[in-house]
Amino acid sequence: MKKQINTDKPEQTEQLAEKIGHALRGGEVVELVSDLGGGKTTFTRGLARGIGSADRVASPTFVISKIYKGKSLELHHFDFYRLADAGLMEYELHDVLGDSGIVVVVEWGDVLAHVLPDDRLTIHLKRTGDDSRELVLSCPETLHYLVENL
Repeated sequence: MKKQINTDKPEQTEQLAEKIGHALRGGEVVELVSDLGGGKTTFTRGLARGIGSADRVASPTFVISKIYKGKSLELHHFDFYRLADAGLMEYELHDVLGDSGIVVVVEWGDVLAHVLPDDRLTIHLKRTGDDSRELVLSCPETLHYLVENL
């Protein structure tokens, strides 16, 4: 399943992600793909709000991973921008994949593509203006519930 959505401001991008966050059941993987400043952290902020987290969401570029606690799920946010190879992060990521109480969000996942499941929601975010974005969401049929009502 593939869907394209355009947003005009960061708040709309967050609201879209919040809708997806409400649909998350646990065990899903969301891969965010964009250039620097593409809106990945903004999108993650909406996902966290969608699972009921009141935690402050910030890019984990320098710490590589952060955990946001929601009402019944945790969101594990990984940013592999600074990694040339997977190293020990491969094991950390592998440990949380498929856990029914955890949703995994991955930025700059190329370095760990061999660990990411095929059964994931991939979102390409493209800047179309200062605040506007084009989002292309792709997922297998098993995850259609995440994007069907957007």
